[in-house]
Amino acid sequence: MCDSGWITDLRAQLELFSFAAFVEALAERFTVIRYDKPGCGLSDRDGIDLSFDGQVAAALAVADAVGAERFHLFGASQGGQLAATIAAKHPGRVETLVMYGTCANGRDLASAEVRESLVALVRAHWGLGLKALAGAFVTDPTAEDLAGFAGFQRASASAPVAARLLEVYYDTDVRALLPAIRARTAVLHRVADKGTRFELGREVAAMIPGAALIPLPGSSHLFYHGDWPEVLEAVVGFLCEPAHPGPQLTGRELEVAELVAEGLTNHAIARRLSVAPRTAEAHVENIRRKLGVRSRAQIAAWVTEHRLRSLAAR
Repeated sequence: MCDSGWITDLRAQLELFSFAAFVEALAERFTVIRYDKPGCGLSDRDGIDLSFDGQVAAALAVADAVGAERFHLFGASQGGQLAATIAAKHPGRVETLVMYGTCANGRDLASAEVRESLVALVRAHWGLGLKALAGAFVTDPTAEDLAGFAGFQRASASAPVAARLLEVYYDTDVRALLPAIRARTAVLHRVADKGTRFELGREVAAMIPGAALIPLPGSSHLFYHGDWPEVLEAVVGFLCEPAHPGPQLTGRELEVAELVAEGLTNHAIARRLSVAPRTAEAHVENIRRKLGVRSRAQIAAWVTEHRLRSLAAR
């Protein structure tokens, strides 16, 4: 089940950037359930509940309508908050949780003045609001990008609905729910995300027991823009990864753990692997969480033990 974020249009989104290619590739392995958020796209436009609780209820109603008693759940941006809430409050229904480019507290996205200004601009002048937000969603948008993005947004929702849904996003705080999530969880975040700072995604991962933080290169906020195949690979890789009782590190994490065991600092690891320093830092933090350790020395000890087990198994 997929919630792609703030506002939606099932038809128009298929024409936007690489969304259709992303969904088609995902559908090769899974049944993809997409739906329009309340007040958006093909859904009813009048007399609907735009509150966050109303959005959660609508998502669960869609799952019920298609007979999905238990499902994998993918939530991007504002959809990540919704997905986390469903996983926390309905643990029996969520098999695996994947969040992309999200935050725990919407107020952390920008200052109060900026948030209020953007909501007011979207409500008063949808066109100008679209241009103001485009730079946060798409890196260095071309005129064609802006036109496509604006067309999709206008098809998705009216100005009052878009403004209200944005306001709800800014006012939603799911921090208290995150520790209650028990589903196997991955938090994907581009390290230079211009719409939602990487640190906010790292906070989400840190608050969910056993969650894997998967840093990705790039700065576009939309998962289907920029190097979208890498996002797809991370999503499919996590969903298809068997659930093991012991800590399971990815290939890149094992590589980083080996370098930690060699005594390299995060900056030295970044240089060795040709990645950004904060990407190396995120990998080290993720390794600590997965292994349940606090120090680099404990990571080094685990690496030594892992090597011994590997040799014994040969």
